[in-house]
Amino acid sequence: MVPLSLYLVLSAILFACGVTGFLIKRNIITIFMSIELMLNGVNLSFVAFAAKWQNLSGQVFVFFVMVVAAAEAAVGLAIIIAVFRTRGTLNIDQVNLLKL
Repeated sequence: MVPLSLYLVLSAILFACGVTGFLIKRNIITIFMSIELMLNGVNLSFVAFAAKWQNLSGQVFVFFVMVVAAAEAAVGLAIIIAVFRTRGTLNIDQVNLLKL
């Protein structure tokens, strides 16, 4: 049996990697993947607590987070493709849609 603390440490590491990637990287795809990594870190902690307390509410909440993340991925990738087609780059510093 794996203790809860190891799950929480792994969850914190995943979340910290996501935050680091979000703050440091300048590519839209990398930032998008970092946001997904943060969501997965939070989901891991929800599942770990749900298993520890023998309660399904955490797992149901994870299911809804995964549904929202899937919808966000579909819409986000469509927006990223549209930005790349209009601007020709995925660098955050060069992509500003308010200027032509």
